Parts: sequence; C-alpha cells; structure tokens
Amino acid sequence: MFIWFVATAVLTIHVVFRDSRFDYRPLIVGALLPDLIDGPFGGAGVLHSVIGAVAIMVVVMLATIGRRQLRKQLIAVPIGILLHLVYDGAFAMDQVFWWPFMGGFDDQALPVVSRGWWNVPLELVGVALAFWAWRLFGLHDGERRRRFVQTGQLVAP
Repeated sequence: MFIWFVATAVLTIHVVFRDSRFDYRPLIVGALLPDLIDGPFGGAGVLHSVIGAVAIMVVVMLATIGRRQLRKQLIAVPIGILLHLVYDGAFAMDQVFWWPFMGGFDDQALPVVSRGWWNVPLELVGVALAFWAWRLFGLHDGERRRRFVQTGQLVAP
C-alpha cells in the first residue's frame, strides 16, 4: 500500500495543523518509511514499534538543537512514522508495537501483509482521499503543483 499512507498522513496533518507553511514532503517520506525499512528484513521490526518512532524523534530533536528551520522540516519524518503506525493498525500487534516491553519481532509479518485482501479497499479509499486532496489543494493548477514540488507546501483555498 502506498496511496493509503500518503493520503491519510497528508490529510490528517492538514486537518490538525492547518499550517500553510508546513512541508509535507518529509511527512510523506515518514509515512512510507516503516514498510520500506522493515519490509526487506522480512517483517515488522523496529519502525513498527513506538520505541522506534520515538527514538527517531529524539534523534531529530537532538540533531537540530539551535537549528529551528531544519527541526521544523525534519520533525515531520517521525510524525509520518507515527501516522503510519496508526493507519497501518500496527497497535494490534502487541509484541511489535510495544517492543521491547511485550516481546519481539519473531516472525511478525508486516501489517500490510497480514491484512491480505483488505488492502484493496483501503488502497481504494486512499485513492479517493488523494483525489479529494488534489481538489482541496487545487493541484490541478500548475503553479500550485510547482509550489508543492519546490516547497512541500499545500494550501487549501
């Protein structure tokens, strides 16, 4: 699944923050990162745990002390990871989600793999949400698309 995670993350942040200066590009990266990193290793791992997401947030916060603009941009990555966990239903896998407190990663498939065919309707909902976001942010306008590519900003009219 790809569009499901991107659309839900972008729309969630838009509804919560309503900040026209927010850079959605690192958020999108963060929303896709858990499956991209954990998947090649055979299943759910550290990035599907709360500890993994919080650790990345701590690293971002420590690495950007005194660099406010960079922090503002990079903090979107762990936020995207946390949103991935929510929209992936990772919390249903206690051993992985609460690692190391509840267990480990022993043969835990990615939630997207465990869901099987349920991914199809979720991805279709993601496509519908993406079309809605496209219209909401006026991305049919070439200038707005260029602004998103260059700055990561999405502005609802």
